[in-house]
Amino acid sequence: ALRSRALLLPLTPPPRTGTATLRRRTWPRATSSLSSPPPPVMEASAYKFGPYRIDAREVFHATPLSYAMVNLRPLLPGHILCFGILIAEVYMKRFTDLSTDETSDLWVTAKEVGVRLEQYHKASSLTFAIQDGPQAGQTVPHVHIHVIPRKKGDFENNDEIYDAIDVKEKELKEKLDLDVERKDRTMEEMSHEANEYRALFS
Repeated sequence: ALRSRALLLPLTPPPRTGTATLRRRTWPRATSSLSSPPPPVMEASAYKFGPYRIDAREVFHATPLSYAMVNLRPLLPGHILCFGILIAEVYMKRFTDLSTDETSDLWVTAKEVGVRLEQYHKASSLTFAIQDGPQAGQTVPHVHIHVIPRKKGDFENNDEIYDAIDVKEKELKEKLDLDVERKDRTMEEMSHEANEYRALFS
């Protein structure tokens, strides 16, 4: 079990060092999935997907060095994204750009989120995927991990999920660039889902 207290996140992330001691931070438990307030926010610039601003209502879990958010266009129920937090207004473009602490924290966050979402969605497996660089299918230059709960038969051929991730990445990039009204999922739908997931960490 994750031993943590519900704490507000710091206003500014800690400095990047190779010896930083990380303390897990979680959101307060949602009292109602329909009426819960959005999570406490860090500096507005911290919630970005590359150059694109992310609404805090989409974020359901965070640490000093990473955060997890619901997906605009999920492939399967529970498909979320884990990001490295901006440090001094800089976002890490590639996995190889991460410090040791950032690498560890991002993967621990992905693991902890994945375990809870697998149970929540009554799944039996997890797919973790990183597209590191444009030739690997990365469309937005900000390192992130796809975490996807899996069930038997969710794809006819298991490896098709990687092609599907490629397609969704391209669609998401186009959607963010256009900055037009969301058609797949509304902010209300995503906020509701984030509230449900936030409650898993209390």
